[in-house]
Amino acid sequence: MTANALYDRIGRTYTTTRREDPRLAAAIHAALGDAVTVVNVGAGTGSYEPRDRKVVAIEPSPVMIAQRPPDAAPAVIAFAEELPLADASVDAAMAVLTDHHWRDRAQGLREMRRVARRRAVVFQHDPQVGADFWLVRDYLPSFARRLHGKHLAELMRPLGDVEVRPVPIPHDCADGFLGAFWRRPHAYLDPAVRAGISVFALLPDDEVEAAVGRLRADLDSGAWERRYADVLERDELDLGFRVIVAEYR
Repeated sequence: MTANALYDRIGRTYTTTRREDPRLAAAIHAALGDAVTVVNVGAGTGSYEPRDRKVVAIEPSPVMIAQRPPDAAPAVIAFAEELPLADASVDAAMAVLTDHHWRDRAQGLREMRRVARRRAVVFQHDPQVGADFWLVRDYLPSFARRLHGKHLAELMRPLGDVEVRPVPIPHDCADGFLGAFWRRPHAYLDPAVRAGISVFALLPDDEVEAAVGRLRADLDSGAWERRYADVLERDELDLGFRVIVAEYR
């Protein structure tokens, strides 16, 4: 399934559970530094776009574009692999939780590097760390196998030399991506929550149903709380999410 088809499928209710978290936004915006002009690649519904800079949004899915707020940056229907921008035409290029869905991630990152004068900023998770997240490790084994052996720094190499900044996820994260509900496990039982998480759309239905069934049983029996008691004592958790920054000057 292409990224376009995926988000045309899950994007209809995307904004129900996928909202910008201000703490994550602060980390992303800080990484943009002094950039005034920014291209947001795989911009979706506009979350994490800075409102105090000149932004152009690149998004291939009309379904996602239709949900952008009226005051959002203008959106262009295009793909990361072929950005309709000239070389070094913006101060910075940014991409937030999108590059794993691109048809050719390396080419998309090379395009970000091509159009950015000063820096590229990517918010993404480290697969090696993400594979150890309790939901993935203990309930979604086939997805865990997909993550093993992948290294974030290697994936980001097309950007050039990068700095990797850890971003712990708060227990009350407003953006409902896969790891957001690490201390609120009952949320994963909600079909509306799962509908906004691409992993559940990509996995076979029977595997998702089995995972949800096991999780529900563990929550009902108290097994989940006993097994992950240490998680319940945390206010934030490192799930492998990182801000990656490449400087070009």
